[in-house]
Amino acid sequence: MEMVETQQKVKKPAPPATPLSVLQRFRVLIRTAQRHSQWIERQSGVTGAQLWALQELSEVPGLRVGELANRMALHQSTASNMVDRLETGGLIRKERSSVDQRVVRLYLTDEGVAMLGRAPSPARGVLPEALRLLDPGALNRLQGELDGVLLQIRDLDEGFGMQPLPFTE
Repeated sequence: MEMVETQQKVKKPAPPATPLSVLQRFRVLIRTAQRHSQWIERQSGVTGAQLWALQELSEVPGLRVGELANRMALHQSTASNMVDRLETGGLIRKERSSVDQRVVRLYLTDEGVAMLGRAPSPARGVLPEALRLLDPGALNRLQGELDGVLLQIRDLDEGFGMQPLPFTE
């Protein structure tokens, strides 16, 4: 009987992090999110953010615009503009509450349901989905480290107001 030797793979230690190696990872994350959003738009005809909104409304029908904005970490005016485009495209409908006519609830139309069913996944986008899949401890650590980076750049960013990138719209 022949004895087969198995070689253990020795994992090389990762090179130490440098400011440039971390910056490169940020660039990869942003580029990947942008490319995925562009791919979604080419495949489905809606932006990545619009597809994400459809997913949210599929999971929780009847959200108000502010609630949708909170679920997507968007400014309410950004979400409102997106909702208007989705309504114009026939993918969602607005319904006013019979109790309080000021309250507008959002629902998918049949076309919105069909769009979501045939759209590429993940509907939320690769970055939000990857973050959603992290375990809570890793997510808390990542947020803490990113908060530290934001504190470091706060003084350098006075004129720009620490605004998120527009690819989320």
